[in-house]
Amino acid sequence: MKILMIGMLGWPEIVAILVIVLILFGARKVPELMKGLGQGIKEFKKASREVQDEIQREIESEPPPEPPKKQQNNSVKPSEKTSETENKAS
Repeated sequence: MKILMIGMLGWPEIVAILVIVLILFGARKVPELMKGLGQGIKEFKKASREVQDEIQREIESEPPPEPPKKQQNNSVKPSEKTSETENKAS
């Protein structure tokens, strides 16, 4: 919803916001604030790019080999187990 509201800002609203920022922070502080904002955006884009590159490398790399499956050594068949347990109960 907030994105929609920002998209609906016209020139008069943007100019009013800039005038308020200029009045609140002064002409000397605004360039410093914008520089800091620019550096933050630059670092965010760099981190985002690094994450995308890491994901792409993982997609392109070979999958790890599957571990060997364990073999079950059941010498007694399930039907034999049932008859053995019945014999013991008797």
